[in-house]
Parts: sequence; structure tokens; C-alpha cells
Amino acid sequence: MSERAAPFHCPYCGDEDLRPHESGHGAWECASCNRAFQLKFLGLLARGLQRNDVEGEGI
Repeated sequence: MSERAAPFHCPYCGDEDLRPHESGHGAWECASCNRAFQLKFLGLLARGLQRNDVEGEGI
């Protein structure tokens, strides 16, 4: 199993100055916009990735 992933950008302001937040697992704080947020992995989708745009159809 790989290491846990960390966010690279704040979802609110886009800044990269993120630090783990003291409230627990998956919680992060942004020093730029002073917001705290939490990320949670829900799981893999059973159907997988489906793309409707096929190259060459001209849609």
C-alpha cells in the first residue's frame, strides 16, 4: 500500500501553504486564506471511468 496522499492546493484559494490541522485525520488548514477543511476518500467507483468523447466523431 502507498503512503497517504496530501492535497497540493487549497480548494478555496488555490494556495499551496497547507498544514495538517489538529482536529484529526484528513484535516488541513490553509495559512493563506485561514480556512480549515477535511478530505475523505469515499472509495473506488464500480463502473470505473467512462468517457463519452471519442476522438474523430466530431461531436
